[in-house]
Amino acid sequence: MREQSVSTQSGYAIIAAGGKQHRVKVGQRCKLELMQGEPGESVELSNVLLKSNGEKIELGAPYIANSKVIAKIVQHGRGDKIRIFKMRRRKTYRRTQGHRQHFTEVEITQI
Repeated sequence: MREQSVSTQSGYAIIAAGGKQHRVKVGQRCKLELMQGEPGESVELSNVLLKSNGEKIELGAPYIANSKVIAKIVQHGRGDKIRIFKMRRRKTYRRTQGHRQHFTEVEITQI
């Protein structure tokens, strides 16, 4: 079995990915917006807004220069279905539409 370089610090980071902000730690899995890449590949997330190592907090304006979070793609998938329902009262107008959002599940390996 191959050893991976995993940071042992007990900190966290706040990253911006897909128009949302996520608080991540090493070893954590999170669902991000759909990204390019195959499961098993590593991706670099360079939009780091805040980084903490447990004692010191580093804050970007808006991003921290020369800082990145490395994650491994676990899988691609689709979220639960949501139903969109439109109607006009008294007019027998009803429209139903469904939507399933695509996502990429990643595991954070290094901050």
